[in-house]
This record gives sequence, C-alpha cells and structure tokens, in this order.
Amino acid sequence: MDQRNKVGEFLRSRRDRLAPEQVGVISGGRRRVPGLRREEVAMLADISVDYYAKMERGDLRGVSPEILDCVARALQLDEAETDHLHDLARAAEPHPTRRRRSRETQTVRPSLQRFLDAVTGAPVWVRDRRMNVITANPLGRALYQPILDDADGRGNTARFVFLSPAARTFFPDWEQGADDIAATLRGYAGRYPRDKALTDLVGELVTRSDAFRQRWSAHNVRHHRTGVKRIVHPEVGDLELVYEAMDLPANPEWFMFGYTAEPGSPTEERLKLLASLAATIDKAAGSRATHQ
Repeated sequence: MDQRNKVGEFLRSRRDRLAPEQVGVISGGRRRVPGLRREEVAMLADISVDYYAKMERGDLRGVSPEILDCVARALQLDEAETDHLHDLARAAEPHPTRRRRSRETQTVRPSLQRFLDAVTGAPVWVRDRRMNVITANPLGRALYQPILDDADGRGNTARFVFLSPAARTFFPDWEQGADDIAATLRGYAGRYPRDKALTDLVGELVTRSDAFRQRWSAHNVRHHRTGVKRIVHPEVGDLELVYEAMDLPANPEWFMFGYTAEPGSPTEERLKLLASLAATIDKAAGSRATHQ
C-alpha cells in the first residue's frame, strides 16, 4: 500500500467510527455513510471541505501541524492516533527528515547487559520495533523461553502471537494482546515507512495470518507503555504481571520492558520459583561448560 492510501484509509476509518451525535452534529434524513460526512469533519476542524477532501485523498504535503491537530480534535483522535497522523504527514513531505539510526542496531552494550542482569526480582527484556527480542535478564529469559524456543515465533513476539499455535495458551488474553501488537506495529510503520525489515514483517503477517490481516486493515494505532499481561507459563503456571515500557535513547530502535507482580500475590511467589529454576539451569549450564 502506498503512502497516499495509508493516509486516506486511516482518516476514513476514523471518520467512519464517529456517529454525528458523538460530536454534536444534528443529523437529518438518510445517511449514506456509517459515520461523519467529509463536510462535517471539515466544519468541526474549521477548514474548507476541499482542503479536507485533499487530505483524505492522501495528500498531506504542506499541511501544517496546527491543521493536523484541528483534524485530530474533530475526529476525536487519542494521543497515539494524533502522533500517527503527524507521522504520516512527515512521511508525505518530498524530503522527509531522516531519523537518526543507531550504529549499534543489534549490538548489546556490556553496560546495558550488566544493568539488566543486576535486576534480579523482576523479568526485564529488550525488543526492537520489529518485535524481535534482543536481550533479557535471566528471569526475563526464563519467562519468555517458550517464545525464544518457538519454531514459528523465532524470537519475535509478533510472529509468535499470530503464527504459533502455542500463543493462545501462553497468552490467555490473546485477543487483546493481538490487538495491541497489530496497533503498535501500525504506529511504527507510520513513523518509519522506509524500514524494510518492518515492512517485510508486516507483509509476512498479512500474508500468513487472517487474524493479523483483519486487525491491520482496521488502522488502529496504540502506544505500548504500561498495562497488565497475563501469562500461563509451562513451568510455574498462571502469572498476572504489570509491565512498564521504557525508551532506550542510546538505541532508538529498542524498547525495554519490566514486569512486576503485586506484593504477596501468588504471581510473586511463582516468579520467585521461576527465578530459582532459571538459576539452577544457568548453574548447571555453567558447570557443564567448565568441564568441557
């Protein structure tokens, strides 16, 4: 899909979901569109109908940030959707500003690994915007070992969720998790339209997964910052974890996630058991390596 189509489909999808009464528009007679009309969006954004129609045809060249914000308010976009609209506009410019690329794309700094390993009471892991798991602390590796070992996922959380039969067992809230991943990838795709590896991943998922294709066509976007993740781990059972996501400025393509459990909860006890199991496995592996 070219950039113009991405813009047009996103704006139409947001317009279609708004009923006139949601935005205070008095609707009379039979309507031929499921949501707002173009002229109603233009009126709410205080721009001409022709100008908004040009935007919805996918032409965002020269559209100011202020106009984008007006349209975002008219369409009741949330923060992630508003950011996505601005990203699409930047990509539409003839010479879009190139984002600085990290020279350490797949190289984990020893200091970063030491930091991760120093966190012993919580699973911590790092992924890139293509959903590849880059590194983790021992408890993070133990938690996500089923994903790292999965032949369909190949260490990629998006592939695991949409291509592996094991995902629906590992993530009992699979539907919500699938929604989140598709929406997060849609946001990254708008922000980094020239990322070939990301485009290839989306193309693979669209081709191989009906569930992903349906979610991708919805044009939903979401920031992945904090929330609750439920996991059924094959070693320790049910876990209910709260996650926090953090940017890594030294590696702009990477994101760090930390999971914690409610103090005194069954999940906290099961995490301790998982940490003990992971330590035993690491110790045994180290002993074998010493004697080889």
